[in-house]
Amino acid sequence: MERNQNGRKYPSMEEAKAALAEAALRNPGNWVPHSEYTAKACKAIAERCENLDAEKAFVLGLLHDIGRYIGVVKEKHQIAGYQYCMERGWEDAARICLTHSHPTQVVSANFQNWDIPYTDCEFLRHFVEETTFDDYDRLIQLCDCLAMPYGFCIIEKRFVDVGLRYGVSDHSIIAWKKVIELKKYFEKETCCSIYQLLPGIFDNL
Repeated sequence: MERNQNGRKYPSMEEAKAALAEAALRNPGNWVPHSEYTAKACKAIAERCENLDAEKAFVLGLLHDIGRYIGVVKEKHQIAGYQYCMERGWEDAARICLTHSHPTQVVSANFQNWDIPYTDCEFLRHFVEETTFDDYDRLIQLCDCLAMPYGFCIIEKRFVDVGLRYGVSDHSIIAWKKVIELKKYFEKETCCSIYQLLPGIFDNL
């Protein structure tokens, strides 16, 4: 594993864009523009938060689904993304690949839908449940729910979109409530509605 020369645990914006472009060639699909809009939402919100670096937020948002480069998969993209980023010394990005889908820090509730071996499930569960989430984890979890492939959206629309594709469980409702809490948290941090920071969002209602 190689560490960036400047000691950062995530790539530059140019490196991240190049990584996504290469991944898109291997597995083109809606996940690519979704990642781009997630990154833009992260940057727009981070610019209003004193404790966040907007470029870092953009990069982490851009790479949160990078594991989908391996093909059409479900939750396997989390492990694949973690491995991809760790091989490049991008530890902060690798972390986001695992934490972005679990705002409640409860992982086992999703096991029945997973396409990864039990050992990987256990690794992911321990990683997520033992990690102390910071505002980058929380921001990507929120912005993942603000981005459709064609633009920004209100979080309820994203909930329905994901629910239609992957199904809804009792845990889904708990996770949605947590994301709504994250929205309120970042609105307090930014002193405005986060929807005000996302151009064109109301055109997508």
